[in-house]
Amino acid sequence: MELKGLTKEEVLKSRKKFGANVLTQKKRESFLKKVLQGLFDPMILILLCALVIQLVLLFLGRAEWYESFGVFLAIMIANLVSALSEYKQEGQASALQSEELAREKAKVLRNGILQEISITEVVTGDIVYLQAGDKLPADGEVICGHLMLDQAVLNGETEEAEKIPCSVAGCYDTSDLLNKHYVYRGTVVCGGEGYVEIKMVGDKTLFGKLALEVQELTRATPLQVKLAHLAKQISTFGYVGAVTIVCAILGRSIFSGNFIQTNPNFFSWLRIILDAVTVAVTIIVCAVPEGLPMLTSLLLSFQSLKMARDNVLVHKINGIETAGSLSLLFSDKTGTITEGKLNVVTFATGDLHYFKNLNEVSEDFQDDLLIGLGLNNSSKINGSNVLGGNPTDRALMTFLIKENVANKLDRSIITKFEPFDSTKKYSLIEINNIEYIKGAGEKILEASTHYLSPNGEVKELANKEKLFEYLDTQSAASMRLIGVAKRMKGMQILLCIISIRDDVRQEVIEAIKEVKTAGIQVVMVTGDRKQTAVAIARDAGLLTGKDEIAMTSSELAELSDKEMKNIIPRLRVVARALPTDKSRLVRLAQELDYVVGMTGDGVNDAPALKKADVGFAMGSGTEVAKEAGDITILDDNFTSIARAILYGRTMFMSIRKFLIFQLTVNVAAVLICLLAPILGQNVVLTVVQLLLINIAMDTLAAIAFGSEKAKKNIMKNAPIPRKEGLITAKMFLQIVFGALYITAICLSIIFVPPVRSLFGKVDIVYLRTALFATFMMSITCNGFNAMAEGINPFENILENKVFIAIMSLIFILQFVFVTFGGAILAVERLSLKSWIICFTLAVFIIPLEITRKAIVKFLP
Repeated sequence: MELKGLTKEEVLKSRKKFGANVLTQKKRESFLKKVLQGLFDPMILILLCALVIQLVLLFLGRAEWYESFGVFLAIMIANLVSALSEYKQEGQASALQSEELAREKAKVLRNGILQEISITEVVTGDIVYLQAGDKLPADGEVICGHLMLDQAVLNGETEEAEKIPCSVAGCYDTSDLLNKHYVYRGTVVCGGEGYVEIKMVGDKTLFGKLALEVQELTRATPLQVKLAHLAKQISTFGYVGAVTIVCAILGRSIFSGNFIQTNPNFFSWLRIILDAVTVAVTIIVCAVPEGLPMLTSLLLSFQSLKMARDNVLVHKINGIETAGSLSLLFSDKTGTITEGKLNVVTFATGDLHYFKNLNEVSEDFQDDLLIGLGLNNSSKINGSNVLGGNPTDRALMTFLIKENVANKLDRSIITKFEPFDSTKKYSLIEINNIEYIKGAGEKILEASTHYLSPNGEVKELANKEKLFEYLDTQSAASMRLIGVAKRMKGMQILLCIISIRDDVRQEVIEAIKEVKTAGIQVVMVTGDRKQTAVAIARDAGLLTGKDEIAMTSSELAELSDKEMKNIIPRLRVVARALPTDKSRLVRLAQELDYVVGMTGDGVNDAPALKKADVGFAMGSGTEVAKEAGDITILDDNFTSIARAILYGRTMFMSIRKFLIFQLTVNVAAVLICLLAPILGQNVVLTVVQLLLINIAMDTLAAIAFGSEKAKKNIMKNAPIPRKEGLITAKMFLQIVFGALYITAICLSIIFVPPVRSLFGKVDIVYLRTALFATFMMSITCNGFNAMAEGINPFENILENKVFIAIMSLIFILQFVFVTFGGAILAVERLSLKSWIICFTLAVFIIPLEITRKAIVKFLP
């Protein structure tokens, strides 16, 4: 049969009729849409309420334009930083996918000429030539040749599928992946060669249909849940404070003698209400930590940049913080826990003589082994690389390259070649009337009558029992066993049994130990048989306790959801796993309130990656898996997953430290603005001053707290439960203590005569300026308290030079604000004496907090 393929005109007609070989990508959200979505953040909504009230006051002439503008600016800055961060990350991921797609090529016949084109140019009716190592560009029917395909990307099965031409039209079901005639996009040729006629392209392929079925499942991340709860508490605190102050001002005005004597009319009432509302808006602005949304965005951006250098690409920004909250991780085996490639471990002869290198045996033995391993092999050498063939053939050829004997291979002497057959379980070549066979260890051993000793002598294979025991021992150690023999003069002579294994990555053993120490349960999910999976799990340190269990997919299928939930806490290995097992495990674990991570690389993994709280797609995986995941592990290494968890935890701890800093500011500001009117001064801190503190100063503080380096000791802590609040009892006590001290010293400047007299005979504006300066310096000093994990706030402080530099800059800016703020900030210049008094009052918060922590630590 002569194959010519399509002409140029036929290609154009086919593309017009059946479409291009392009998968529909999920439409990327515009930057504007992300900005608008951000306006529905709980804390932004509170600020929007304040903005509306501020605009009404501006319209009535009770507020300055820059106060409304300040609130608007706070909203936009906080929102724009978050939107820009996520938009850029998604852009990076999209560019990576486009780059990978552009590299994929297909060999097609056009006008009788074989040419290489981009897979996007393949059309229905094209005839594609396939060899070992090629990836299918679209769905089609085998019309010539014999192919062995790895279809794990679609069905998760590790066993190779045989594909041959169909002699009768319509003799197969395309929905059955195990049919022998139809091939599917994304699958890989492991052996053989042949031609395929393309029947379906793009979204119409099975690969494309599965990609479209991956729904956008969204589940609130742990941090989103905690921030929403915190926002509700803060808004309640702010609104209660606002209502309280309105009532207090109205009550003071009504019951004061001056108000009663003035015989109030409608405009008098309106003036009083507007005064009260102005203070109430100030209270609400005080209560909202405007810097918090910005901090989370800045932290996520900083950490994503750091993670990119560690082979971790974040394309869904919330994936970082969720990784830090993980309590259960379902991990693939191949390439993630193991190296992802087979390696020759050891050889055993018929008399159980073991060797690892060819120079340990005679030259005659080496010659036979070189033919049995190198010539009876479907892979090819290209420079220092091995191409084509199945994983076993590539491992054997790689071994010969390392032994520096691959250059001795001469394929011209082969007179007969039979490729590996899944039924016979061996491949065969013939040279000089001698047949060399290579295949499944037990099959080769069973048929062997003699063996070749290491010195090259042929001896009778009398006792096979010990060799079969050896096979069982090696199988239990997760070895793949390959037998090599030769047939001559009516004898099958065993050359050796080769033990091959996909070894556990050495660095992964320590990474798994670290993750387990962090309180994260790791479950290995693999398509391998149970015996192999258990051996790998033990080597990797996953299976260590007596209560820990390994199960197969069929065993899981026999259990009800309730029974499964009882087993999940002890589950460590799932063998012979199907794609549906992953989705079910994720669903049940989430119902148990685990924060679940899932790794995957195939189209079949996409639903589970979407459903998990954080999906880790492998860098070598399909574009569909990467689209479904939150984070792409570029080097497919479990160690990189451990680093992602470390960065996530570091970010979460930074947020908690910043919250201590920020909420101390907010609580103190609310208390000051709440108590001052009751004590006789309606406004002591203006809206513009508070916004300046919360946006300018707190943005810098966010960068300072976000600059903290990841510390390994954080992996010794247990995972933070999804339902646990952001603010712990310990944090709450520190916030309240700091806020009360700051409130006390600030109000004492105006309302406590001994402290007020320290500033001399000055007007109220000067005192308000001193209060403003003291407030700013005290919260900055408290930043050192918030950053400290122990009693001493200066412990290891020199390790974070960025923090020191930014806090120093904040002090400088405070001097600039007070000195040059003028009417906009409602301040006057302070004398050197006043600055010293303000700083002394402010810095005293550090020794007080040290004392408090020491007392709490040593209390029974």
